[in-house]
Amino acid sequence: MECVMENQTPISTEEPSSLAEVRNWLELPPDVLAHIFLKLGAIDILFRAQAVCSMWRKVSKEPLLFRYVDMRNRWDLFDGGYYDMEKMAREAVDRSCGQLVEFSMEHFGTDELVDYIADKTGSLRCLRLVSCYQVSDDALINVAKKAVMLEELEVCHCSFSEDMLKTVGKACPQLTSFRLNCRGFRQPRLESDVEALAIAENMPQLRHLHLFGNKLTNVGLRGILDGCLHLESLDLRQCFNLNLEGDMLKICRERLIKLRLPNDSTDDYEFDATIEDGSYGEDYPSGFSDIDFLSDDGCYEFSGGSYISGFDDDDGDEVDAFDYYNI
Repeated sequence: MECVMENQTPISTEEPSSLAEVRNWLELPPDVLAHIFLKLGAIDILFRAQAVCSMWRKVSKEPLLFRYVDMRNRWDLFDGGYYDMEKMAREAVDRSCGQLVEFSMEHFGTDELVDYIADKTGSLRCLRLVSCYQVSDDALINVAKKAVMLEELEVCHCSFSEDMLKTVGKACPQLTSFRLNCRGFRQPRLESDVEALAIAENMPQLRHLHLFGNKLTNVGLRGILDGCLHLESLDLRQCFNLNLEGDMLKICRERLIKLRLPNDSTDDYEFDATIEDGSYGEDYPSGFSDIDFLSDDGCYEFSGGSYISGFDDDDGDEVDAFDYYNI
């Protein structure tokens, strides 16, 4: 049926067939669903996707989906309450079925969790720890000895000794990328080349090195340039003990493809780049958590998320996703 007015184009009153077609996401083939889930990441799968229906729950257990697990700074997902992040991390590791390649966590984690990761995978190539204050030298050394294929290691705003750096460097000969970032200090001028020299002497295959906020001097920098002959990029932002005038700066620019200097912009830095003018005890981590609800038992309180429906556990019983990880 058409409605025609004088001097106007006929207007159809029939509904376009495209509007009547509604895509049924529940009918997507499992392989297509798995490809979509890859874009979500571990946390979204565990807290959202698997709660939709039994089919999505089944697909969410595919090991391929948990080869790369990133559990950094996703507090926006959670409703108010306390949640066991370690429990969720262990489940993600279990679902990888030994295929875990990359694991990242922030503001939680213990020695037990790191040991669990080390025991469950032999193919780990990348480990990132950010503000993981409860992880010790021994745990990181243990994972390094078992993850001999490790290529990338990030320990930011954590507190580890030079012994850890030495052991990790020797245990992981394929290590090509290392990030040891902390909070920069201008005063007092605490100088230390211990970490820089440990890196120089034990990580000869490094291509990329980040030392944001480090206390190294020109002695440590010279050691790195002499010991890491394959180095391509070096981040020295907020390393205020360095004197990069004259020959030292020239050598760095000739040797490196990418160089970030102490006073370079920090606009693209992913963490808080506020410069501290005071000092803290040497045993206290040089980075600070901006989260004021950090607990001592590995459990954290989140806000600002949305509630989701339940899913069926392995026994067929309906389980609420938040209750499952709730304390």
